[in-house]
Amino acid sequence: MSAGIGSGGNMRLIKALIAMVLGLVVLIFVALLLIPTERIANIAAQQFQSATGRSLHFGGDLRPSFYPVIGATAQNVQVGNPEWAGSAPMLNAAVMDIGLDVMALIRGDIIVDRVVLQSPVLHLIRDAEGRANWDFSREGAGTGVGSQGQQRGFSLPEARIVGGELRLQDMQSGLELGIDSLDATLRLPALAGPVGLIAQGRMNGQPFQFDVRGENAERLMSGAVTGVQITGRAAGASFDFAGRLGLEDLAIDGRLDTQIPALRPLMQMIGQSGEEIASDYLPLGLNGQVTRTADGRLFARETQFRAGGLRLSGALDLVQGSERPRLTGQLAGDVIDMRSAGGTRGGQAAPGWSRETIDASGLGLIDADISLTLAGVRTDLTTLGRTRLGIAIDRARAVLELREVAMFGGQLAGEFVMNNRSGLSVGGNLRLRGIDLLPLLTELAEYRRLQGLANLDLQFLGVGNTIHDIMNSLRGEGALALSQGEIIGFDLAGMLRNLDMSYMGEGNRTVYQSINGTFSISDGILRNEDLRLEASRVSVSGRGSVGIGPRNLDFRLVPTALRGEGEEVLRVPLMITGPWAEPRFRLDLEALAREQLRMEQERIEDIAREEARRLEERARAEAERRLQQELGVERQEGERIEDTLRRGLEDEVGRRLRGLLGGN
Repeated sequence: MSAGIGSGGNMRLIKALIAMVLGLVVLIFVALLLIPTERIANIAAQQFQSATGRSLHFGGDLRPSFYPVIGATAQNVQVGNPEWAGSAPMLNAAVMDIGLDVMALIRGDIIVDRVVLQSPVLHLIRDAEGRANWDFSREGAGTGVGSQGQQRGFSLPEARIVGGELRLQDMQSGLELGIDSLDATLRLPALAGPVGLIAQGRMNGQPFQFDVRGENAERLMSGAVTGVQITGRAAGASFDFAGRLGLEDLAIDGRLDTQIPALRPLMQMIGQSGEEIASDYLPLGLNGQVTRTADGRLFARETQFRAGGLRLSGALDLVQGSERPRLTGQLAGDVIDMRSAGGTRGGQAAPGWSRETIDASGLGLIDADISLTLAGVRTDLTTLGRTRLGIAIDRARAVLELREVAMFGGQLAGEFVMNNRSGLSVGGNLRLRGIDLLPLLTELAEYRRLQGLANLDLQFLGVGNTIHDIMNSLRGEGALALSQGEIIGFDLAGMLRNLDMSYMGEGNRTVYQSINGTFSISDGILRNEDLRLEASRVSVSGRGSVGIGPRNLDFRLVPTALRGEGEEVLRVPLMITGPWAEPRFRLDLEALAREQLRMEQERIEDIAREEARRLEERARAEAERRLQQELGVERQEGERIEDTLRRGLEDEVGRRLRGLLGGN
């Protein structure tokens, strides 16, 4: 019995609900039939003009609508432009659906709470003086029909654009943008309150979507600074921002997180063109506190930067100078991997210096003064240890100050300069201390025949647009000092001692205590005149040239001392010639023959001089003896021969004078 009563009660409740719904539907339908479309249009136009200062014109019929909104539908809707922007409308929409607050409509009030624009065309303009037709704050809003109080009371719970087009023409920067397939939703509960905008579409062929949340719609639209949150995706890139934004001067202060997998699509999106940067430096990324002042200065603090394998953290300041921007800051990073995906190392590299054109145009885009500290650097050529650098760029001239660079067991210091003011040139003043030569020469020049510790001082300058041209134009000077090492692949002492070129190949080495010399460089050729090698079994002097540009050798080594079993050893010069990769060694037998001929000539000349001296002494002694006999004198002990002859001559003259005088 109770179950029957319960079922009957439920049925009565369901019938009551159905009747209520039907009544509500009928009431709404009757309200729709009684909707004053002209009054709705006037209210919408007045609210819009009160908020923006712009005219809203309906060029076609207005009729009540039930879908997609309850309200009215207008045809051929136009929003006017300011006088300076021309006579064409700022916005032209084929259909505009005006939605009403249903509960207010039931009470007899007309409140617009939703606007939907179908296929609108929006034309945004900024002239050379900086006036923008979307800046409604300059158009006298709040005057005439709409007071300031009415403007602040303006609200639009929802406004939508479906399938719209937008054209932006910036006469100040020359920028032109085009947006197609635009779908957007604006939520503005109160002009002085929060605002939300969600949009998606295609800009210059590139897809985008973003979501903007602002704390104060009135301040945001007028260009004043207000709190915002922005999330966006554009041309494959992503960005998230939370902070404060002012559209008037693009003032920014907040936390930014952005990732850019490719740069060219973004450039195309904003109407620019250009070559894509090398894939080794992609993706690009930035995460940190970013500030842009109204005068265009940009500051990044506590920021993480990414360019491919390059990851840095620190602070940067970017200020617009009179000719180009200037970047200053301090950056630090862990071990940075700058190896290219297809990079080659050592013997896998192509022979000869690269003839690929070096693009140094980037040096002229910005001036800079940056301090950089890294735990290490991995490149296609080698791996560096702790590195401290100073980077200064001024008018396309970059100076890399090597404050500390750990490499190959030693240290590199000095400076390296790239100058692209009138053609590319590179130069430097470098100091290497305690460098392990074998890995250095193997990785940088594919040369595996010299081992030891090196100290090097080098000043150099090269000119050209390729590495090949630079290496073949090098000029400069320097000094080299090697200690405690080996020349791998041949036994120099064995060659010179035995005049045997078989002391070459695997297992043969020349162990040395030191190698010292100075050099000069001209037209890519290094020349040395004072090389000195000291080893346990041989001392060698050398002179010759090293072709830095052509990558070849032409050197002559001459033994100055051979130490061994005490036998006399011929000092035969050794010639080292040919390419770096496969040098040729040969004994200079022609020079040996010339040396032997010279030595024989010197020996014969010495014998001839000795024989001439001996004959001269013999003739002189015979002449002296005969003079003594003829003069009748004898040489006394200790008396010079000249005095003896003078005495004899005086006695002979005296005798002859006495004879002439008759003995008196």
